[in-house]
Formats: sequence, structure tokens, C-alpha cells
Amino acid sequence: MQNRIKKNLIEISGPENYTDQLIDLVSYSYDASAYDNRPDCIVWATSTEQVSQILGLANRERIPVVPRGAGTGLCGNAVPAKGGIVLDLSRMNKILNISIPDRLAVVQPGVVYDDLQSALEPHGFFYPPDPASGKVCTLGGNVATNAGGLKGAKYGTTRDYVLGLEVVLADGEVMRVGALTMKTSSGYDLTRLFVGSEGTLGVVTEIILKIDPKPAEVATALATFNRLEHAGHAVTMIMHSDVTPSALELLDSIIIDMIRKHTDINLPPVEALILVETDGATKQDVQHQLNRLVELFKTCQARDVQTAKSETDAQRLWLVRKSIGGLMGSMDRCFVPEDVTVPMSRIATYLQKSQEISNKYGLPILNFGHAGDGNFHPNVLYDSSDPDQVDRLEPILFHLHKLACELGGTLTGEHGIGMTKAEYMPLEHDPIALKVMRTLKKALDPNNILNPGKMAL
Repeated sequence: MQNRIKKNLIEISGPENYTDQLIDLVSYSYDASAYDNRPDCIVWATSTEQVSQILGLANRERIPVVPRGAGTGLCGNAVPAKGGIVLDLSRMNKILNISIPDRLAVVQPGVVYDDLQSALEPHGFFYPPDPASGKVCTLGGNVATNAGGLKGAKYGTTRDYVLGLEVVLADGEVMRVGALTMKTSSGYDLTRLFVGSEGTLGVVTEIILKIDPKPAEVATALATFNRLEHAGHAVTMIMHSDVTPSALELLDSIIIDMIRKHTDINLPPVEALILVETDGATKQDVQHQLNRLVELFKTCQARDVQTAKSETDAQRLWLVRKSIGGLMGSMDRCFVPEDVTVPMSRIATYLQKSQEISNKYGLPILNFGHAGDGNFHPNVLYDSSDPDQVDRLEPILFHLHKLACELGGTLTGEHGIGMTKAEYMPLEHDPIALKVMRTLKKALDPNNILNPGKMAL
């Protein structure tokens, strides 16, 4: 970084909000993906005005800028692929307003997901998207990747809750889009354009989010299946029924075996299990929904169905799903975490064909995820010390993503494209669609300073 530029950045942000120390450059060279590359400096912004000035300077000097929240992304979204400035927004962490009559909250991008939930709790409201990293991930990062989570089956993803944004464009101009209303038909929907754009079109500095009343009652059940395809058919039948579960999670046999081996959770040696949750205003309604799902499980040849009789029971059942993250790190193999989504009617086919891909390349693929919206997280297991297994990674990952697209699905349901999936974009998007995306990128960021090297843009 040239001294004059360094001096200007310090003048904008303050010396306490700038660093180019090696230890910090290394710390900000990676996120939760396998990629890394050192930036030239890190700047912590504390206001929209600072973000505007930083981007204006960077645009004039042609310096890459990579917006960053908590760095929990799994696709290299926050990795400074071309060096430059990492713009850390975690200190812009204020909840600016909660308006219960308007059913909305206004937040800065550095607000942690769980902190917003805690602030809404006394009002009897909640923010429905439920990312697994909710304890640490920031809402700005959720907007950047259109994050989803456990409750996507009923409540949708981040995009369904963003009513408006304040965005700083590449040249430093500040733009407000959307409205403080539940709906608007005024002009192009620029709000949705920026949700999921991974910081390639602008830097979000304020977010208007829709919030919902928290359901008064919840019911939980767990079903096991001797055949994986039976579990897949159960998901399809449930989503075709008159009940929409608030959560519907599927785990395959490799995950189940891992839980059986490394925890004291009592599970049978089956090929799949489904964890389901219903919610609503009354116990009677919620139990009616759950009973209907239990009937469907049995129709699809479930081996066993457990229903929670208390909150403690429900927590015990959910521990099966919530233990996965910690257990993945304890395995004696490396793993590549992926994220694909298929139509609910094709879930059984996806599960069957992903197993065929696993057999073809001789590497285990474990599948778990949010089956209620067709979003699976296939994890490819391999031995990093075996060059042959490492060589097989690229073709197996290609064919997993190709499978999802051939089934009418998408490359990513919630993690984003980033660096990990950029080469697969032509599998899902036709040449005209890709041309339009690049045209938009060029129009809003002609000097390509905003998170370059991402999304094949």
C-alpha cells in the first residue's frame, strides 16, 4: 500500500481502525472456506460516510475492496482474492430501530444474527431465517449471500425479509432502495438485486428487515428409515401435503454412523433419519400438523417415529442435528462442505444419484440438510495425504453440481457462489443470463474494485 493512500485511509477511519500489520493481514487472508490470500490492509468502518469515502478513494486508485462481516462464509466470499483493502463492517453493529407496529427492524450490517433475535424476544417477535452460524454471523453477510437456514421450508431465506437497504456504490455514492412498508411496486426491485450479490455491486450499510410474531407452540418428531430413498419420498410427500413444517432436516447413514460412534445419542443403524418441527398459535393446531406428518412417515415405511413430549424431549431430538458441526471437525478425514438445492419432487432422485457419483469416484459423500426446501449439504470425504483421492475431488464436485442443475436445481441454496463455485456458473446460467450479470457488474462497478474474483464476474 502506497504511503499516501495509507495516510488517506487513516485520515478517513482513524488510526485505531486501520492496520497493515502482518499478523492482521494473515488473520484476514481467509474465511471459513479453503481459500486464502493476503490483503494489503484492513480498515474497520464505523459509519456510512466512512464507507463512502473509502470506496471513493479506492475507486480513484483502482484498489480492490472486499467487504467482510464475521468471515463465516464457506465459499471464499470474504477472501481478498486480488489483495487490496478488506473493509470490515463488524463495528457497524447497532440495531437502529425496532418497530413492532410496522413489523420491521432497521439494523447496521455488523449486527450479529442472534443479537437481533435477543432484542426481538421481549416483544414476542423473531427474525425467521435461521443460519447455522447464527451465534456469530452478521446480518450484512446474511444479505450478501442470501443466507438461509433450518426454517427455510416454511419461512424462506434472507431475500424474503429484506424490505430496504442503504448501499454505498463503487464510486462512493450512497443509495437507498426499498421502503418501510411490507410491499412496494415502485420502479425496479433494486433491493433484491443487492441481496445475494456478495459485495460485488455495492457495500450494504443499513438493512430494513421484516419480522414476524414468534409462534406460541412448537412440536417436534424424529423418524428413522431403513432405506434412503424412502426418506426422500417422505420429504416429497410432506411438501405435497396440507402441512408446511417449520423445519424438515434429513441425515444420511454416514452422518448417523458418525453420531453413533462419537456421541452417546441413541440412534439405530439406519440409512436415513428425518427431524421435523411444526409451529403455530395453539397446541391443538400444532399437534394436528405433527400427527399428519407422522402418518406420512409411516406411509413411507418409517422404521420408527419419536415425538417430543416436552421441551427437554425436543432439545434431545434436535441435538442429533446440532451435533453435526462439531463432529465434522473430529473426523479422521478431510471434507469439502458443499451446498446444492433441488426441487422437492426430485429429492429421492438426487439422493440416489449422488450415491452413484460417490461409488463411481470411490469417495464417501455424506448428505444432510434442509430437506424441506430441497437444500442439501453434501460433504465429500477424502484423505489429503493421498494424491489420488485429492485428484478425484474436482470431478466429483463438478458432477455433484451438474446433477443439481440437471434436476432443475441450483448451485447454491444459501452459501453463495464466491470462489468455490464460480467455475460452475455456466452449469446453471445460460450465456445470455451471464452476459446480463456481467453488464450489471460493469455498470455499477466499471473499475471492478468491489470483491473482484468472485461469482465468475
